[in-house]
Amino acid sequence: QVQLVESGGGLVQAGGSLRLACVASGRTLGSYRMGWFRQAPGKERESVATINWSGGSIFYADAVKGRFTISRDNAKNTVFLQMNSLNPDDTAVYFCVSHRDDRGNYVYWGQGTQVTVSS
Repeated sequence: QVQLVESGGGLVQAGGSLRLACVASGRTLGSYRMGWFRQAPGKERESVATINWSGGSIFYADAVKGRFTISRDNAKNTVFLQMNSLNPDDTAVYFCVSHRDDRGNYVYWGQGTQVTVSS
């Protein structure tokens, strides 16, 4: 089992920035992909950004390209999401994920952290 704990969410004005962090613990040996999903009220959960172990393979949703940056510190089993130029559409619960299975689904999920962007 792997436990994921997110931090860094909060309330910010439009145009502002936040940095999310997620620490993985438990069975974290080996290389594994990590990332962030989000779910806004009344909307489906969507992938925001993901990164492989080496950092050489990164995915960004179109909605966040150029504004969000994902990175990781493997020595600390931590993944980060730097979010700049936030707008109200970014308001959502952000979930940390890790370990993608053979079907492309993420096995482990954090509890989520709320990000609220006011206009």
